[in-house]
Amino acid sequence: MTIKLLPKDIRNRYEVHEYKHACAILKEDFPEEWEDIINVLDTFELKKSDISAGGGRKSNISDKIDNFLYDRGWQEKSFHTQTVIDGSIHDTPTHKIDCLKSRVALEIEWNNKDPFFDRDLNNFRLLHQLDAISVGVIITRSTELQGIFKSMGKKIADKYGSSTTHINKLLPRIEGGGAGGCPILVFGITEKLFVNDSFLYADFED
Repeated sequence: MTIKLLPKDIRNRYEVHEYKHACAILKEDFPEEWEDIINVLDTFELKKSDISAGGGRKSNISDKIDNFLYDRGWQEKSFHTQTVIDGSIHDTPTHKIDCLKSRVALEIEWNNKDPFFDRDLNNFRLLHQLDAISVGVIITRSTELQGIFKSMGKKIADKYGSSTTHINKLLPRIEGGGAGGCPILVFGITEKLFVNDSFLYADFED
């Protein structure tokens, strides 16, 4: 395990899981991308106002992480791939990756339905097999945040239900081989990142 290559503060504030020496690959082969990931994690805060904000195409939380990385040269990316069977070409397009830089693919799964994890891992597996990426990174939420959601009222608790994307839904999929041979690094957003800014915003009522 090379997880100790991460700064201690990141390991203390996030729930981190590493597979197939992902940290060593990132730090040694992709130092710029490694620094970008550490910096976005280091500056991130989980604000109560963002948790209770209304829905849309993408949450405030995902947007903040995306935009931080886009400002540093990461981009949303899809790959055009094809399979040839007996001379016949079949298009096999991949799903868009939230953030890609060099050969590092990063997905933010804050509050989607949990089958999105299957999509992400399958994407990582295929792209790694095709030698398009070297490492896959997923930023999601730690299951322990359910306690905070429940404390904010029924509407919030229901919004972040058990069948949405959180660590306990992800790890069995990875350990079951969902990513194939692709090295994976997972960060779970924990209660230690929570900022109660409710003095500026009205609480979400039951």
